[in-house]
Amino acid sequence: MAAELPTQDHLNIDESPTKQENGKAWLWTFVARRFTVFAVRATREATALGVFLTEKFHGIVACDRAKMYWQVGRLQWCWAHLRRDFQAMIDTGNPRSKWLGERLRAAACELFEHWADYRENRISRAALVRRMGPVRRKVERLLLRGMQSNNRDVRGTCRELYEHYYGREGESLSPLSIHEIEQIRKQETREDWSAHCCEAAALDDLDPESIAFARQEFKKKHPDLAGEAGQWDARTFLNKAKVCINGRLTRTAIILLGKNEAEHYLSPGIARITWVLKDEHGIERDYQHFGPPLILAVDRVFAKVRNLTYRYLPNASLFPTEITQYDPWVVRETLHNCIAHQDYSRGGKINVVEEPESLLFTNVGEFLPGSVEEAIIRDAPPELYRNRFLAHAMVNLNMIDTIGSGIKRMFTKQRQRNFPMPDYDLSEAGRVKVRIIGKVIDEKYTRLLMGKPDLDLMDVIALDKVQKDKPISQDEFKSLKGKKLIEGRRPNLFVSAEVAAATETMVDYLKKRGIDKAYCQKMVVELLGKQGRATRRDFDKLLLGKLSDALGGDQKKNLITNMLQEMRRDGVIRPVGGKRGRGAEWELCNPAPSSSV
Repeated sequence: MAAELPTQDHLNIDESPTKQENGKAWLWTFVARRFTVFAVRATREATALGVFLTEKFHGIVACDRAKMYWQVGRLQWCWAHLRRDFQAMIDTGNPRSKWLGERLRAAACELFEHWADYRENRISRAALVRRMGPVRRKVERLLLRGMQSNNRDVRGTCRELYEHYYGREGESLSPLSIHEIEQIRKQETREDWSAHCCEAAALDDLDPESIAFARQEFKKKHPDLAGEAGQWDARTFLNKAKVCINGRLTRTAIILLGKNEAEHYLSPGIARITWVLKDEHGIERDYQHFGPPLILAVDRVFAKVRNLTYRYLPNASLFPTEITQYDPWVVRETLHNCIAHQDYSRGGKINVVEEPESLLFTNVGEFLPGSVEEAIIRDAPPELYRNRFLAHAMVNLNMIDTIGSGIKRMFTKQRQRNFPMPDYDLSEAGRVKVRIIGKVIDEKYTRLLMGKPDLDLMDVIALDKVQKDKPISQDEFKSLKGKKLIEGRRPNLFVSAEVAAATETMVDYLKKRGIDKAYCQKMVVELLGKQGRATRRDFDKLLLGKLSDALGGDQKKNLITNMLQEMRRDGVIRPVGGKRGRGAEWELCNPAPSSSV
């Protein structure tokens, strides 16, 4: 069998210390698809590995990260070891290392959840590959951040993992070539597209109104330079605002301040926002395109939005007497983020789709923080920017902030208005979708938020998902469950009794909670006491409609099955004639113990 090892396409290899004739030795284990080879050798060095695999081996080795394996061309790290590495980051005591380790560990859990779905035949191989794409990109971004850590061990681990990428060849995993690794690195260190100078462009290609507006916003952002800024000529101002480079117009200058007809300097990229109005049936009723200067286009787009006013009766008021559907700051911040993070090189445009009760914003490009929760929790400037020059210019022109808190502030403002949280949809690769809802989904639920001003923002976001019947993560579930804000079984969760009482939704709560097991057992005993005998169909008819609405059909039936078996074991009921299974009838034991009812 040892001679067959070099012909295998995949091997799991490990080595463990042992003793042989009172001397130290190593037990090598080679696990192939159909057989396992054990061998005792005096050394753990790579020379022992070479004896078994020889130069003929071209398969994949799954192993820990011990250095002697690195001579094998194709490696797959052991995920059990990786999870230990992630836990070690958490245990360093350094807040940033802990943050990084927790997110890497969560990504590993997400990976195993997808793998379990595939192993249980709940998803196809193609679906597994699609699901793994976002997980891989998330891990890559986290490793890049870890490579900048001030903790030497964390920095070394992340660098080691990042430098051993793996690609897919058909159904197999294989390491990326040096060229492929360099291509990935270039994606993160590539030239900033937004800083490119348009050599043929001149100041006449910029819009005078937009320059005047930009100067005004620059003074607001830098009040200490307000007097001096008023004396600068246009070229000096644009250099100071970091829109131009040594007087040369950049793509950033064309995007933010350029005349509409100067957009061709960006080709094949475009700088365009499209507003579309749809009715309740999803039919387009109106649209308009907005090109450069985008610094002015944002307010022009917002002017197209029908920002209706909500009015509330005084005796049932949750808000001020009148409130608009959309907060102007939230809309502008969302649009500014789209402009700052759009991947202009793809030639796509920014869309704003207005529907009767929501606004949908879409832009081209990956969401670099990885998830909205990460962006809110970190609440700090991102390490990576897609358009660093453009982003810095927008900071100087008072369009976005420089501390990375814009997204968190959007959520906070929606909470202060007691409106639903922004919905970020990152499911489509290369595209970010944000939906701002312009109505109150449940006024009684909203009263809870008003009554609990100290509720953590992350819990508010998780509760918002529950109200919208959206899935929540394991950490969110633990937090809400621990604070007794939700009940039920995943994925069928609902607001708890405490919240229901606070929001006057007790009727809905009781319907979702259903009756308890003791009462169900009492109903079974009463039925058998009247009828003498009953079938499973009789029990289902009696109980299914009374169990919690938060349970699915199969969950309800399983609950009844388990309850009947428990009553049988307790000596309360028994199958007639000992017959069990389909068609069996049940009767009370004589006498039925009163303690069970």
